[in-house]
This record gives sequence, structure tokens and C-alpha cells, in this order.
Amino acid sequence: MHLFKIFAALSAWTATVLGITVSTASGSYTVDTGASNGFTATISRSSCDITSLVFHGTEYQYSGTYSHIASGLGTATVSYTTSGDYVIFQCVADNDDFDLTESFVFADASSSIYMGTYTVSEPSIGELRYIFRLTGLTEAYPNGNVSYTAGGTAVEGSDVFLVSGETRSKFYSSDRFIDDDVYCATTTDASIHACFVRPNSQATEKSSGGPFFRDIDLNYGGDYHSVTYYMNSNHVQTESYRQGFHGPYVFSFSRSGVPKASDYDVSFFDDLGLTGYIGASGRGYVSGKATGVSSDFPIVVHWYNDDYQAWIYASSSGSFTSPALVAGSYTMALYQDEFLAATSTVSVAAGSTTTANIAATNAALTDSHTTIFKMGDYDGQPTGFLNADNHRMSDWNPGTVASTDASALPMAIFTDVNNGQVISFSLSSAISSAATLRVATTLAYAGGRPQATVNSYSCSAPSAPTAIDSRGVTRGAYRGRGDVYDCTIPSGTLTSGDNTVTINVISGSSGDEYLSPNVVCTSLPIYTKWLSLYADPT
Repeated sequence: MHLFKIFAALSAWTATVLGITVSTASGSYTVDTGASNGFTATISRSSCDITSLVFHGTEYQYSGTYSHIASGLGTATVSYTTSGDYVIFQCVADNDDFDLTESFVFADASSSIYMGTYTVSEPSIGELRYIFRLTGLTEAYPNGNVSYTAGGTAVEGSDVFLVSGETRSKFYSSDRFIDDDVYCATTTDASIHACFVRPNSQATEKSSGGPFFRDIDLNYGGDYHSVTYYMNSNHVQTESYRQGFHGPYVFSFSRSGVPKASDYDVSFFDDLGLTGYIGASGRGYVSGKATGVSSDFPIVVHWYNDDYQAWIYASSSGSFTSPALVAGSYTMALYQDEFLAATSTVSVAAGSTTTANIAATNAALTDSHTTIFKMGDYDGQPTGFLNADNHRMSDWNPGTVASTDASALPMAIFTDVNNGQVISFSLSSAISSAATLRVATTLAYAGGRPQATVNSYSCSAPSAPTAIDSRGVTRGAYRGRGDVYDCTIPSGTLTSGDNTVTINVISGSSGDEYLSPNVVCTSLPIYTKWLSLYADPT
């Protein structure tokens, strides 16, 4: 009789679904998935914090600060249910700081946590992220030690450090959403990977910023490795936040190398009944062909509205089929790499495929003209310019730069560092017609914008660009609104022999050194991309 009472008491505290067990304590739930490598996770019943993560017999959760949304929900109502092979935990937070539901889905025999975040409104902190804090995993994939800041000296705010002669920052771990499928904290011998995985476009369809937005992924600061999943933030924010169901996204442990996003099938979410989640039956597709852009660059097609966003790489011939889009009306954008080539509108119906082609309309790509010189490409990036790719930066003041040497032209012009950058070029004969100087930019800070002088002719001062309230180049960012500035140069200005273009950044704001208004914009680096001078064909 005594043994029967003990067994009955234990049964009251443990629920089993196939190989998965859920053990209940007064303050927590512990899930053991029955994975071959051994995987257990402990979730606080009062806060939804993950307080323990044991994989292959090792505890990886940092004990000083747990893993959670933002810096923690504070209090939440935590419960779980079962569905087939899955255990679904839901944490409901409705307080002054949060109005959201965080979901953790555990699968039988799996070493992954399938996650989703349903938001009614933006958290009061002004950004939405989930952060795991892990010990014993000091290395980073795919970008290496660029975000390893342990032992460094802060040189800007509390997030840019000098380490062994290099500037490093958690911001440098970022990759463009369109490319950022998998990133991991790893052991020094790479035998263990702890990774965030975006299995399909649904993982980012409620995020903000489009295909080229990038945000913090990883940061090893000494006590633990932060593995962060950003859904939105004001880090170079270019559009309003979206609310609703963010995900599914996946946190996964692996002993067999870096996982592939394609290995994760999240179609089972269709059957879980999670609030805000739209399954396959509510989605359709867009198929077509993109033209008018160069196949020398990646061709990107992007769909967005106030509620959703998605994107795809088109083939080299321009053919594309969208990801599964929630039914509705969308703006469809075409990019030559990151340079906006065209926009149109398209309607998506559930259960069907809409045919919609798109052709470049941006005058920079379609207009006929005779090029006098051109530095850089219409690709929406500062690639090829000085300091665009270097971890150890070259001198930002190279002096006069020849128009034939784009690699010598700084990617950013700062009012307090290298303002008045001069570009020289030579003409075999004078240009008798009017010409146009075009400065195409990717990012502006603090109202910075370029005002050029061509020989003795001064271009008009452009109006201030739409502000982006964020640091830029010092945090590894280069993409903003992509403003393009044209200046009409009167006939007779361009002469036979030597000529010069001088680029000054103007702004009503000020700042010191690399936090000053900057090339083709003000008060934070603005990156000169695509600088060209061409003759008016008329």
C-alpha cells in the first residue's frame, strides 16, 4: 500500500507524451524530450524564463541571468498542453511592459525548441527579441570573433569595443535577413552547436525592415554567449513594426555540425491552434519574371504590406515564385542586389498562384546616357569602396582620389573626419552640353546629405533626408533609405584636361569624429554608393 501511494504521487507530477516527459515542481516545469543525445529544458512557472538547458549531459544555461524575451517578462501565466508528438508551452504576459504570448513547442526525441511570439502591441522597451544566455560556447558561426568582446575596452557607448587592436561589437555579428538562416554559438572544437534557425519565410514575415535588414545575432562578452533572435528593433529602423504571430523560429542543439534550415519542417504548426498563426490554407503564391536588372547581381523580389513581408532570390533569368504569402494585397518590389529597381502592387488569394511580372523603372537603371566616369555600382551596398570590407580600417583621409580608383574612395564621408573629399578626372575635350552628377547613397545619419562642387560650380544644397534615429557605420550598418541626389551641371563647366568633384556633407547637426554627420548625410556615417557623372543625352 505504501509503494502504491508513492507511485501515485509521482504520477501526479509527471506527464508523458511518447518519449517526452514533463515534470512539474512548485516553481518550474522540466521537459525531457527523450532525444538520443539527451535534452532537457526547465521553464519558470512564474516568469517563463528558461532556467536550465542540459544537452548531452552538460548544462549550458548561464545561472546568473536566464533566457527570455527582452530582459524578462517579469510575470507570466505559464501552462502546457499536448498534441500528438508535441508538448506546447504558452506564456501569457499582460502587464505594463508586455502584451504577448510566447510559445515553446517540444517534439518527441528532438533537441530543438520550436518557438513563436504572438504580440498584441510592441513591448514598452521598444524592441522585440528572444535571447539565450549560454555558457561553455565561446565561438561563433558564421562570422567568427567579430562579436567576441570579452576583455575589450569600450570605445563607443557600451557596445563597441577595442580588442587586440580591432573594433568588435555584437552588431558586427549581423547578416541580412535574406541570408541569415542559421547562426550558432559553438564550443572551441566545434563539437557542440547551439543555433537559431529560420526554417522558412514565416520566421521573419512579422519582422520589420525587409530582406536587407540586419540585427544582432551573437555576442560573447565573457560570462556567457548571447544568442539572440531579433524580431524588430530601432537599429537603423526604416519601417513601422508589425504585430501578430512571429515565427515559427527554432533554437536547436547539434552534435553533427551546423544544421540546415531546410532540415526543419514546421508544417505541424498548422495543427496546433496557436493564436495569430496562419497556416497553409490561408496562403497563396506569386509567380513571374523580373526584367530590366543585371544578372551580374543578385535579383531580389520583395512583398510587403502593413501586416506581412517576404522575399525571394529570383533566378539569373529573373524567374521567381514567392514564398507562401498570407492572402491580401502587397507592394511587390524588385531590387538589383539591394538597389531598388521598381515597385508594383499584387493581390494574393488563398490556395492559388497569381502571375505578376515586374520590370525595372528606376531611371538610374533604365535611362540612356553617356557615362563620363562612374565609381561603384548600383547595387545598394558600399562594396568596393575604401573600408567597406576591412576589419582593420585604412586611413579615412586618402587625399584626392582618381575617378578610376573606387577602392581609394572612402565608403563614408564624415563632417568631422574627411569632409571635402576630392575626386579627380581628366577629359580629352570639354563637354559642351549640360551634365548630371549623381550621388547615390545607402544610409544617412543626423540629416547628413552630400553637397557637391564640380570645378567652380556649386550644386544646390539638398533638403534633409528622412531621419533614421540610430547610429550606423560604427555599428556595422550601411543600409538605410537609399537616397539618390542629382545635380545638374551647366554646359561649359567640364573642361578639357583636369577636373574635380568635391563632396561635402552638410547638416544642421554636429558630432565628433565618426559620430558626426556623414557622407551623403548628416550626424552618422552615410555611405556613398554609386557615384557617377554622366552627360545629358539631349
